[in-house]
Amino acid sequence: MKLSVLMPVYNESRTLRTIVEKVLAAPVDIEIELVCVDDCSKDDSLEILRELAEQDDRIKVFAQPVNMGKGKAIRTAIDKMTGDIAIIQDADLEYDPDEYPLVLAPLLEGRADAVYGSRFASSEQRRVLFFWHSLGNKLLTLLSNMANDLNLTDMETCYKAVRADVLKRLRLTSDRFGLEPEITARLASWGARIYEVPISYHGRTYAEGKNIGWRDGVEAIWLIFKFRFLDNRATDEDSVVTRQALGKASRFRKWSLSAFDGYIGDRVLELNAGPGHTTSHLLGAEQLIVTDNDPVHVETLRRRFGHMENVEIRLAEDGDGAEVDTAIVFDGLQRVGEPKELLTQVASSVRSGGHILIQVPAGPELFGTTDEAAGHVRRFDSQELREVIQGAGLEPVQVNGFNKLGAIGWRLHHAFGAGRITASEARAFDLMVPIARRLEPLLPGDSLSLLAVARVP
Repeated sequence: MKLSVLMPVYNESRTLRTIVEKVLAAPVDIEIELVCVDDCSKDDSLEILRELAEQDDRIKVFAQPVNMGKGKAIRTAIDKMTGDIAIIQDADLEYDPDEYPLVLAPLLEGRADAVYGSRFASSEQRRVLFFWHSLGNKLLTLLSNMANDLNLTDMETCYKAVRADVLKRLRLTSDRFGLEPEITARLASWGARIYEVPISYHGRTYAEGKNIGWRDGVEAIWLIFKFRFLDNRATDEDSVVTRQALGKASRFRKWSLSAFDGYIGDRVLELNAGPGHTTSHLLGAEQLIVTDNDPVHVETLRRRFGHMENVEIRLAEDGDGAEVDTAIVFDGLQRVGEPKELLTQVASSVRSGGHILIQVPAGPELFGTTDEAAGHVRRFDSQELREVIQGAGLEPVQVNGFNKLGAIGWRLHHAFGAGRITASEARAFDLMVPIARRLEPLLPGDSLSLLAVARVP
């Protein structure tokens, strides 16, 4: 386990040696690397950093060719870091590295994906400074909370510690102080579990070098709106955006699972669970084994459900050797070139007489940009799915169409070339699930999905 401390530097020669010494002496029991990015300082900050790096190989120094802003410096540090957890550290002395253990604890204990050190939660000490600056921070935090449905007390805090595997995949674009609301918006859109801990704060005055002003506050208000309504992708990976968005459709998950009533046994294996949207509805099983082939999702699953004694989380390649009553393959056959081979592999983990529950996208004629954005390589008709089931040596118990109303929305999605499914779209359809259930037996036409039950002989 390694901690990467990300330090943007701009004209901090008066405090630089002290803060570097404090960071490297921070009372944590894991390896530390200090990634410093000088933002074209006008003083001798860069020379000091290079001198310190020659004395300690834990220090990595990078220089921006021109002044680009704090946000760009942090983004550069994220690209260069090699740790498992990252924490942002200003180069002044406003934040105390002695408090790293407080900030890191929820991450190291597996409870959080990100932790904010709050200057406004109850803490042992806090320097009393500007009323209007404090009020501005609280206003920005309020607006950010309203936009992202959070209850932070200090969105603008420097101390943000985040899992590196998540941080590196976030879509970050801000160059200046807008990175603070952007990281918050991206983490919320990702579905990260965010914790907050109280920290002390030793703020400095403008005479002492404080750089942020009222114009940055106005820009932050605009960016909070922008990252919520105009540019709300957590990552540039369309398949991840779609999977994360579908987590907003809890009613839909319950509806699809209800179609398999009577077929879910005591010992269950779920394949390609992603961030755990279906997993959360399977926790009543006597034994639940959950797999995914993405290490980031596996770590997320462990943090969400790993504390439960009946749940075991595995990487997909480590899923062999399980012996279960039921296997659930809701997100798999549509992603592989040889679905028969995958189903045969799954069947080897299911006891004789057990069942494999399958959900796949229906209607090859519906295949388009939305499927590609979701990582699908095919859609199935009912006869093709039966052939895949039988080719894997299984008995098809039932193959039924599912979600006719969703097929209409899917066609509209293709017509407008929208590609990925957004969280707003998923929420909207989730609200319509009671209507979709009632219309299901009445609507003509094709279904969006096929639900199948396959029996292991």
